[in-house]
Amino acid sequence: MKQNTAKKPAKTCYNHIGGKLGTLLLEEFVNKGWIAKEQPDAKHFYITDEGIKGFTTLGIDLSQIQSEAL
Repeated sequence: MKQNTAKKPAKTCYNHIGGKLGTLLLEEFVNKGWIAKEQPDAKHFYITDEGIKGFTTLGIDLSQIQSEAL
C-alpha cells in the first residue's frame, strides 16, 4: 500500500510565516487572546499578558522581540 507523501506547505513572506499556515496561526492566537489590536482598524497586533504566558509555555523566547510604539 502506497502512503500519501504529500507535504503541506509552510510558506514564508519576507522572512515571516505566510500562506494558510500563517493565517491559521494568526486566527488561533487572536482567538486564544495571545495577540490583539488596540483598535479594530489598527494595522499592528501586540502580544497580550496571556500571550506572554502562552508563548513562553511553548518555549518561545520573547526577549528576542524588541518593544516598539504601535
